[in-house]
Amino acid sequence: MREANATEYGLTAGIFSKDKDEVERFFASMQFGVCYANRRGGATTGAWPGVQPFGGWKASGVTGKGAGGPYYLLSFVREQTRTRA
Repeated sequence: MREANATEYGLTAGIFSKDKDEVERFFASMQFGVCYANRRGGATTGAWPGVQPFGGWKASGVTGKGAGGPYYLLSFVREQTRTRA
């Protein structure tokens, strides 16, 4: 995990483990936007559309608002307050 976190990018990371404590340490320490544990198909290839947001950390993404997440739409909105007398 230390070696993976030392990389320049942080898009996805995955682990296969039967040890629940190891999985929890993985989730708590990994510096990646999307993390998986024990996912059979495409373990670290991307998010599930319609199920989870997708976005990276470090050089893999800069907004912190993963596509499809609750805050993603707000990145396209321009707020404006108007007063008419």
